[in-house]
Amino acid sequence: MQRRTFVAATAASAATLAAPMLQAQTLPNGPVRIVVGFAPGGGTDVLARIVGQKLQAMWNLTVVVENKAGAAGVIAADLVSKAAPDGNTLLMAHINSHALAPGLVPKLSYNVERDFTPLTLVGVTPNLLVANVDQPAKTVQELVAQCKANPGKVTFGSAGQGSAQHLAIESFKLAAGVDALHIPYKGSGPMIVDLIAGQIQYSFDTMTAATPHVKSGKLRAIAQTRAKRASGHPTVPTMAEAGFPGFEATTWYGLVGPGKMPAAMAQRMNEDINKVLAMPDVKEKLEQYGAEDGGGTAQQFASFIRAEQQKWGKVIKDAKVTLDS
Repeated sequence: MQRRTFVAATAASAATLAAPMLQAQTLPNGPVRIVVGFAPGGGTDVLARIVGQKLQAMWNLTVVVENKAGAAGVIAADLVSKAAPDGNTLLMAHINSHALAPGLVPKLSYNVERDFTPLTLVGVTPNLLVANVDQPAKTVQELVAQCKANPGKVTFGSAGQGSAQHLAIESFKLAAGVDALHIPYKGSGPMIVDLIAGQIQYSFDTMTAATPHVKSGKLRAIAQTRAKRASGHPTVPTMAEAGFPGFEATTWYGLVGPGKMPAAMAQRMNEDINKVLAMPDVKEKLEQYGAEDGGGTAQQFASFIRAEQQKWGKVIKDAKVTLDS
């Protein structure tokens, strides 16, 4: 009897000691980098830093944001797709890298479903149709008139060729029956600098990146591109309200890891990111930037990515958009 009691007690002690070790294995060993496919200052960068700072405190690990700008987020996605699935390298995935690139890049170096582990959707934002403050158009209809009076000369900047902003421009051109000049940049940050300076005239930029400049009066918001008005911009009309029913062009962000991450680690990260997104100060910041409807399970995020690929793949095909267009 005594021996059985001793064995049982020893087993219980071992299980108690093993529990923290098992929990520790659901987090990476060493620093975590969140790779962002755009320049500092853009919407993807801002959200990555907001979430990364909270995860650093929660995990007691160094979490850094690493900017790898270029090819509308594809360069960063390619880097993470080839990283070890140990949780030390994550990607702030973006509509560009995970929904648009598969339809735009004939020989894409990664497969979205195979080479990434979805963790959590961070947020969906409208794009804001914004103008340099010296431009005459204050409404969508005035902008349409300006474009028709100056075919091929009114300039629209975007975060890159084939980016979500670029496709929003092309969708607007098709819907309005106008011709305009697209100027691609390497991210929202440098594009906004030129927009404020008057080097370009308009942009469909992410609400996340454009909001601080609209609030400060450096840019003018003309419309937003989601079906409903974002809580952060209750006075800015939607494109549908401005005479373009059904016009919707959003940008979304979500954390993913390399493919074949351990299931327990992916689950732990999903739970912790959801906890971060539920924090009042984080919710307030995300709402200020127009990022809404984040959170949920990894499976929901995976389904969302698939649906976005199908939607934009059809748009790219129907509009005959290429990376050279």
